[in-house]
Amino acid sequence: MKYCLTLAALFFLSTHVNAQTKITSATFGMMEARHLGPGTTSGRITAIAGDDSDGKTIYIGSAGGGVWKTTDAGVVLKSMFDKYCQSIGAIAVDQKHRGTVYVGTGESNMRNSVSIGDGMYKTEDGGDNWVKIGLDSTEHISKIVIDPKNSDVLYVAAPGPLWSDSKQRGLYKSTDAGKSWDKVLYINEKTGCADIAIDPNNTNIIYATTWEFRRTPYSFNSGGDGSGMYKSTDAGKSWTELKNGLPKKPFGRIALALSPSAPNDLVAIVESKETGLFISRDGGASWKQQSSTLNVTARPFYFSTVMFDPLDSMRVYRPAYEFDYSNDGGYSFSGASGEGGWLHSDMHALWINPKNTNQLYVGTDGGVYVSLDKGGSWIFLQALPVGQFYHVAIDNADPYRMYGGLQDNGSWMAPSSAPGGVGNANWMAINGGDGFWAQPDPNDQDIAYAESQGGEANRINLKTTKSVGIKPQEAQGEEKLRWNWNTPIVTGVKGTHNLYMGAQYLYKSTNQGRNWGKISNDLTTNDKSMQQQDSSGGLSADNTSAENHCTIFTMTESPLDDQNIWVGTDDGNLQVTTNGGKTWNNVAPNVAACGVAKQAWVSSIEPSRFDKQTAYATFDNHMMGDMKTYLAKTTDMGLTWRMISSTEFTGYAHKIREDLVNKDLLFLGTEMGLFATLDGGTNWFRMKNNIPWYVPVRDMQIHPKTNDLILATHGRGIIVVDNITPMRSLTKDIIDQEVYLIPTGPIALSEGKFGYGGFPSTGGWSSGNSPSTYAPPIQYYLKDRINTSDAKIEIFDASGKLMQSIPASKRKGINKVRWNLRMKPPAVATGGTKIDGGGFLGPMVLPGLYTMKLTIGSKEYTSTLTLVHDTSNKDFSLADRKLQYDIAMQCYNMHERLAHVVDNINAKQLWIKQHLDSVNDEKTKKLLGQCNDTLERLRTTLLASKQKSIFADEKKLREDISDVYSDVAGNEARPSNLQIDRVKELQDRVAKAEKDDLGINTTYEGVLKG
Repeated sequence: MKYCLTLAALFFLSTHVNAQTKITSATFGMMEARHLGPGTTSGRITAIAGDDSDGKTIYIGSAGGGVWKTTDAGVVLKSMFDKYCQSIGAIAVDQKHRGTVYVGTGESNMRNSVSIGDGMYKTEDGGDNWVKIGLDSTEHISKIVIDPKNSDVLYVAAPGPLWSDSKQRGLYKSTDAGKSWDKVLYINEKTGCADIAIDPNNTNIIYATTWEFRRTPYSFNSGGDGSGMYKSTDAGKSWTELKNGLPKKPFGRIALALSPSAPNDLVAIVESKETGLFISRDGGASWKQQSSTLNVTARPFYFSTVMFDPLDSMRVYRPAYEFDYSNDGGYSFSGASGEGGWLHSDMHALWINPKNTNQLYVGTDGGVYVSLDKGGSWIFLQALPVGQFYHVAIDNADPYRMYGGLQDNGSWMAPSSAPGGVGNANWMAINGGDGFWAQPDPNDQDIAYAESQGGEANRINLKTTKSVGIKPQEAQGEEKLRWNWNTPIVTGVKGTHNLYMGAQYLYKSTNQGRNWGKISNDLTTNDKSMQQQDSSGGLSADNTSAENHCTIFTMTESPLDDQNIWVGTDDGNLQVTTNGGKTWNNVAPNVAACGVAKQAWVSSIEPSRFDKQTAYATFDNHMMGDMKTYLAKTTDMGLTWRMISSTEFTGYAHKIREDLVNKDLLFLGTEMGLFATLDGGTNWFRMKNNIPWYVPVRDMQIHPKTNDLILATHGRGIIVVDNITPMRSLTKDIIDQEVYLIPTGPIALSEGKFGYGGFPSTGGWSSGNSPSTYAPPIQYYLKDRINTSDAKIEIFDASGKLMQSIPASKRKGINKVRWNLRMKPPAVATGGTKIDGGGFLGPMVLPGLYTMKLTIGSKEYTSTLTLVHDTSNKDFSLADRKLQYDIAMQCYNMHERLAHVVDNINAKQLWIKQHLDSVNDEKTKKLLGQCNDTLERLRTTLLASKQKSIFADEKKLREDISDVYSDVAGNEARPSNLQIDRVKELQDRVAKAEKDDLGINTTYEGVLKG
């Protein structure tokens, strides 16, 4: 019998969250995520558009990473679209109104992993602010053209939905700058508009191509009678289909280009049974097919860009697998990809500076490249971290390392923190191909496993990156193995020596893939009608394993029992075994009873670590045109399920993750965002903590030691939310309090695990390090924002002495304040020719019990902090620390004593200056002058008074003290014998300065009355 239980029937008011208190992302606003890239390889670029007036302001759209802007030709890139859909199809810049830019969401490179869009956006201030302007249901937009003579007129090509029929397709036109839209070219529910071109001299002349296409989970068809090429001479009111010289239908996708300098010259790449390049010299009235290279006609559905040089109708560019160009108007092509630097394959976007056509920007599956010589040589932009991860895994190194596979960019590994922060140089490529799963071996830190498309799995030596193929092979007489494009290779959770791979069968190895055993029968539906991949592609055969079907898509082992294994397939089966694979139970019918389509992919499974009977699963039916978010939970090993839903959810579901400590804390990653719940699924909120709101989140991990939440995003690389402990801690009792100080465990006294390294790299970017590499912050919860009072945090030692006072943040929700584990800096003698660094450094405190006091207005809240010696630093013992503190405090006290002397000198000199003119007695006046000179001579022995050069300033007593003080207090090391000896010498000099100051008082006592 099939059972489905609903939330309405089962959920009750949670004991963990106050129903009157709304938890939102703002509650955790200070838990800002870190973006770790990488930028050394980027992701698929779908659109590039520039401001023609300067050639340096460029807008770049990516497949899953939003819109980026540069104002310096690519040196610095800034994300401009974090609050909106991250899948970008087209960008257009209004050249008459600088700052007005249009973005069409939903990329149109119609591969199996393409994301969806939610319409058109517009900015009038260069991207700082955006408004949505319609076409919400088009899902995919391929091109935007602005009438060069009238900025109010726009044309938008909408191929429309990839996975379903829709009337929301065709060529749209606006005559009021996007306020309203009319569909001016429409064929049918299966056919959309792929390309547009406009005659710059006569903007009533418009060219458009239509495209009939469809994907299913197991096939792709590009082509149909709806595809064609059309021309309008009345700005889209009427259309004529262009046929003369073109092949017979059916057509697939047509890429079209018009020469701005000779508008009657056109080129087109027409997908047909014999895809070819066609040229017209009469405005499309007639066409002639030309011989062309494989690159020019390759994969028309995926490579849809062809372009003329804006100033030269003989120069034509065709970016596809490689970068080809023609110097004779398209009659012949040559390659430029390998000249003067490697260029990533698979190209989708091109922008040519119309005022300097030597300058090209090309967008590839691996990022953006710039050429300054028409494609002869290329420079890669390393500051664009829009990588498309499918999965992420972590190890237990310190700092832990992250592993993941990138679309068309292999598999990579990087530390979570590094000297100077994680930058491009910290990422290491460990495997090639389209990267999907990458897993560290839990028992051998030098071994990892990685899979590229279609189950090509390797065991990799991380020291050498040498690899061994370990993909299981079918046995004699066995049916051909079916490997998903995104085949899982997974290590055991409970049984850490277990390694699994899934085809239609589940395989297990206990010796790192050297030998495999099959531990299941066929766990899929084995529907033969869905296994015709050899004929996939439509007019252009395209079998890259992307459409392989009836395969295992996800699997996981219970963290409580390695005999309990869950498997999900791409054809709707959800299988579970409790005896290590001897028998399996397909519980998919029980899920289907809850309203999940029976063919929906099982996108992830999460067995609970708190109860073996409990598991969560996500389901993805978007490949049948169903974009809903499906999440379900069972508490009886799959016998019954209840659906978990929320009005907050957007996008089809990829991953559900249960917290390691709090069973009611769950995270959900979808194609359009990251969501969290603190009450087991009753109430959800979108996490925006420096996370793009609608970024595709494909996978997640929670680190057991650092408590970090690690996200694999399909467009913004790896994102880490450091230390989610505060999210675990918010119980109902805490949320009801006005103020709550979150307890902090013992804090190891340390300067952190890393230094700052040397000079930064000259390219790319760097993220900050995890707070776990330094001292954890002081954290507290505020029920409401503090608007009317000041707030501060004070740290006191066991005797009640104030160590440091720190301004406190006052925002609603979780707040973080960082204490550097030091005392307040010493008072340092002021004056001289330079600022002395000793006044910015306090000694690190000693281990012990400290009191933290939070003061908000007149109210005080206290808690204790336990500081302990860092035993991980074997070169710095507790005795060393105590000696360091003692010597640092001697220097500290010398600074304060010297500051007192200099203050005395300054006070006496000021008094003399204020009274000298009023003294009538010449003898007294002379004595005061002598006194002032004596004071000045003493002052110049105490602090630098002459600047010799920026590299060789004068050094006196103050500077000498700081020289030793900074070396002792600023390092985690035992003071050297010479440092200790120098302190004794400096103490003598300070004592002499004090004595000299007193001597001046005595000598001039008769005239110094102030």
